[in-house]
Amino acid sequence: MGCLYFIKKDKIKGKVNRGNEVCTSDGAIDSHGHPAVRKRTGTWTTGILILVNQGLATLAFFGVGVNLVLFLTRVMGQDNAEAANNVSKWTGTVYLFSLLGAFLSDSYWGRYMTCAIFQVIFVIGLISLSLSSHISLLKPSGCGDKELQCGSHSSYQTAFFYLSIYLVALGNGGYQPNIATFGADQFDEGDPKERLSKVAFFSYFYLALNLGSLFSNTILDYFEDKGQWTLGFWASAGSAAIALILFLCGTRRYRYFKPVGNPLPRVGQVFVAAAKKWKVKVPSEENLYEDKKCSPSGRRKMLHTKGFRYLDKAAFITSKDLEQLEENKRNPWCLSTVTQVEEVKCILRLLPIWLCTIMYSVVFAQMASLFVVQGDAMATGISSFKIPPASMSSFDILGVAFFIFIYRHALDPFVAKVMKSKLTELQRMGIGLVLAIMAMVSAGLVEKFRLKFAIKDCSNCDGSSSLSIFWQVPQYVLTGASEVFMYVPQLEFFNAQTPDGLKSFGSALCMTSISLGNYVSSLLVAIVMKISTKGDIPGWIPGNLNLGHLDRFYFLLAALTTVDLVVYVALAKWYKYINFEGNNQEDIKKENHEVMV
Repeated sequence: MGCLYFIKKDKIKGKVNRGNEVCTSDGAIDSHGHPAVRKRTGTWTTGILILVNQGLATLAFFGVGVNLVLFLTRVMGQDNAEAANNVSKWTGTVYLFSLLGAFLSDSYWGRYMTCAIFQVIFVIGLISLSLSSHISLLKPSGCGDKELQCGSHSSYQTAFFYLSIYLVALGNGGYQPNIATFGADQFDEGDPKERLSKVAFFSYFYLALNLGSLFSNTILDYFEDKGQWTLGFWASAGSAAIALILFLCGTRRYRYFKPVGNPLPRVGQVFVAAAKKWKVKVPSEENLYEDKKCSPSGRRKMLHTKGFRYLDKAAFITSKDLEQLEENKRNPWCLSTVTQVEEVKCILRLLPIWLCTIMYSVVFAQMASLFVVQGDAMATGISSFKIPPASMSSFDILGVAFFIFIYRHALDPFVAKVMKSKLTELQRMGIGLVLAIMAMVSAGLVEKFRLKFAIKDCSNCDGSSSLSIFWQVPQYVLTGASEVFMYVPQLEFFNAQTPDGLKSFGSALCMTSISLGNYVSSLLVAIVMKISTKGDIPGWIPGNLNLGHLDRFYFLLAALTTVDLVVYVALAKWYKYINFEGNNQEDIKKENHEVMV
């Protein structure tokens, strides 16, 4: 229920009479620290501003990331395997920084301030990368295209380049999980229509992310492939700067949530309190402690759930605890609240699901590395025009846009009508894994055909094939479809299934799975090359792909993802959804269905 508040304004003191107005029910506040008025803050007014900000920031990020593997090979002089590994490590670091951003946001700075600070770092990183490329890396002039390789670089020049791209990683990584959650904050879960808008926001957020990268993967990618790297990097810096300005423009209309402090002590108190009572038997829920006072910073109380019963000991009231409670001297390291215990249970239930998403991110990582390398070894010409290999990811973006539209306007209503309920986030994520397997099988089959059409008698055709690069379209489209069914519900799932005060952490889990996926991808490439390289045999992913077996690597990923799918299905059946006090899941589903009708 929305809260009503009445503020008496005194004209002498310079205040304006606002009268009776309905506030949000989720504890959100406005830029002045007052309860957020539903009609004057948030909703799609600020939601659209955040979507545009996300699109521009993504354009800037992919202006660097989408062609980084080619920059490392053509400008920095690295071979394919080394460049693919470095891109995977860099991308992994980007999303690893999301944990830092989420921690600072939930604990101290709040989501708005965290987004603003890390966007400033992002802009600084892009400017320094542009300067580094222009001043020292692109020598001789015009190098960096497919024809003219750049010269060697000093250790100082190399160090400044890596400092720049890792500042980009820090800025984008710290910003990403918070902007998604901050956008979701603009919609009140206590209002049925706003709750549905919040679910829709995640789809449009991911669509904005992909549309933002479309410009990078086409226009910027074309100029960078021609060796005009500095132009591409400056365009990225300008886009990031505009995104930051637009973000700051919405300051007065945003809805905010106060940070609730460092969550680590709250989690630690549960484990310590449970350990102290390890011999205690908990007879029933009635003996568990819950603070009757209002939760701090608008945090909702959580209902007790079965499972992880050992942790219930932390909330069990012993005779000693009862004496302290009577004196209002509760020791949190000896007695936790039910909500505290349920927060820990919630995290423990999420972790196995999160681990299963890492393998999908390994598949996703190939699009920015080996897909590009594979495309670079195919026929890229249409008459006199050469298609930049990285621009093929445009088909992934088109796939995302198409399948988001199909899902929201056709598949989801059809399933709701036939099954009387919508697909859950966990079900959609399972479909995403199936589509990821299909994408890897498609990529493997394309590589087998590419090898059949390999140009073996051309000394200047390093890794080339007469097979058209457009044969890659199915693997990109299938990857885009899998993203719609994996990353969009993953954002929804981790945001909805994390306790209040840890929402940014929920989005960071999604980003961190991408991070670890890139690290695992890098590790797999290293292991495969170590095992498959023997004597004169160059391994599966050599510099000249015509001498390797990239198809076997793709089929290996398909097999590993299949195993991951089997484990995921079992864990999804085991998972128990979070439940807040006064918030019945079945009622919400019924209410959502009625609003849809």
